[in-house]
Amino acid sequence: MLFHWNRLDWYFPSSAMKREFESREIWKKCMPAGVKVDRQGHFYVSVPRWAEGVPATLNRIVLLDGKPVLDAFPSWEWNEAGNVSMLQSVLGYEIDEQNRMWILDQGKIAYQPSPEGSQKLVLWDLNTNRHIESIIIPDDVAPSRTSFLNDVVVDNINGCVYITDSGCGWQDHPLDGGIIVYNMNTKTFRRVLDRHYSTQDFPKFRFMIDTEPVYRNKPLKIGADGIALSADRGTLYYCQVTGRNLYAIDTALLRDYGTTEETIRRSVVSLGSKGTTTDGMHADNRGNVLYTMLEGKGIGCYVPESRSFNPLFSDDFMLWVDGVAFDQRGAIIFNSNRLHRMFEEPQNIDWDDPYNLIIWRAYIGPDVKSYLYV
Repeated sequence: MLFHWNRLDWYFPSSAMKREFESREIWKKCMPAGVKVDRQGHFYVSVPRWAEGVPATLNRIVLLDGKPVLDAFPSWEWNEAGNVSMLQSVLGYEIDEQNRMWILDQGKIAYQPSPEGSQKLVLWDLNTNRHIESIIIPDDVAPSRTSFLNDVVVDNINGCVYITDSGCGWQDHPLDGGIIVYNMNTKTFRRVLDRHYSTQDFPKFRFMIDTEPVYRNKPLKIGADGIALSADRGTLYYCQVTGRNLYAIDTALLRDYGTTEETIRRSVVSLGSKGTTTDGMHADNRGNVLYTMLEGKGIGCYVPESRSFNPLFSDDFMLWVDGVAFDQRGAIIFNSNRLHRMFEEPQNIDWDDPYNLIIWRAYIGPDVKSYLYV
């Protein structure tokens, strides 16, 4: 365990902000999602604004009196809720091989429609700590009502970014899942596999963690979520949360905007069941895909050569393992956040438990790195 909390707390810029945070018990809806580490060794965590009041949606972990707390990144100004040019709600992001952060802004707060211009990719240079550009994702590519921009992978070699849209941005409404492709050279977006079976929830799917039904009163429905890019940049892997299969497609088809949607839909390959539901994924520099195991409470690995799914490790404290990434020093980092208990109705979480929210590190091998470092 690298860090653990009973609940999240921030290094607030003012005592007034902290008082409001405490008095309104906003921390009850603050969930750490994606975790990353940069070349300098700084740890980052996203806290999506799935409820009103989340202080900052993208953060760096700092120590305050020896305890880990969050500090808004890149700044508190950049996390201003209601300002569409700033970060509104971040779930997925990536730190590429140039030490640049690709921040995927969902745009929406508390499941309200995404205001125009709020859904975007923000590119930030971590070496110089400066903003490079913000790239607006058009509403016809990510519908403002139904979109739920989830995670992102980056291919600087071929100039492409791939994004999963879980399609669950409108609660109690049918999903509209899909994959979004961004061409860095032409600066254009394309949506593919819209409502394809591989980007939708599996029909009537229910699952449990520790014999505990996930969302007792209302079935969870989340479309395309986990995403991983092979080290040779030739295969895109993805999966939905409410389903157990892993899917793959040749990226050459996605990079060529001349490829018809019909051809793309026919070219999806189902690689079979992982034996578990999955949230986050990440590929290594050897071609393997690491995936979180929600039902299995841990991390698994898909090996393309043998087309096999292999559990790597598990722990009873790994309740809802969310994101997974590499530290480029032979280890992976990942987090568990009890999402299924925090957002259950009514909430089902013991706020005195010091291990509600955990960031983990696990050594894999001396030369194992992210897919970005080939």
